[in-house]
Amino acid sequence: MNDLIADLLARIQNGIERKKESVIVPRTKINMEILRVLKSEEMIKDYKETEEGVNVELLYDENDPVITTLERVSKPGQRIYIASKDITPVMNGRGISIISTSKGLMSGAVAKSKKLGGELICKVW
Repeated sequence: MNDLIADLLARIQNGIERKKESVIVPRTKINMEILRVLKSEEMIKDYKETEEGVNVELLYDENDPVITTLERVSKPGQRIYIASKDITPVMNGRGISIISTSKGLMSGAVAKSKKLGGELICKVW
C-alpha cells in the first residue's frame, strides 16, 4: 500500500455506504492529523486508537451521513499545491478541504484565515 491517505478515505467512504457505525483505519501520523481535522470540523463523531489501528466513529444526521463524498486531490504521482488566495469553499461552504501547510494540517477555511497555502490533500462534503 503506497497511498495511505487514499486508503483512509476509501475505508471511510465504504463504511458510510454500508451505514456502519465505525471503521478501522491504519494508524499513521498523517491519518491521525486528517482525523483530527475531520473531528474539529464535525465531519466524524470521534476516533480512538486500538490495537488493530484507529477506530473511526462515523457521524450520521437523522440516518443520513454527514459525509457523502471524500475526494483525494493531491496524489503521490501528482502533487497539487494551492496558494492561500486561491482557496475556495467546497460545495458552497457545505464541505471542507484539507490542506497540508507549514504549520500542519488544517481545513481550507483556517488556512485561508491564517494566509497559509500548501498541498491540497483532499476535499470532503
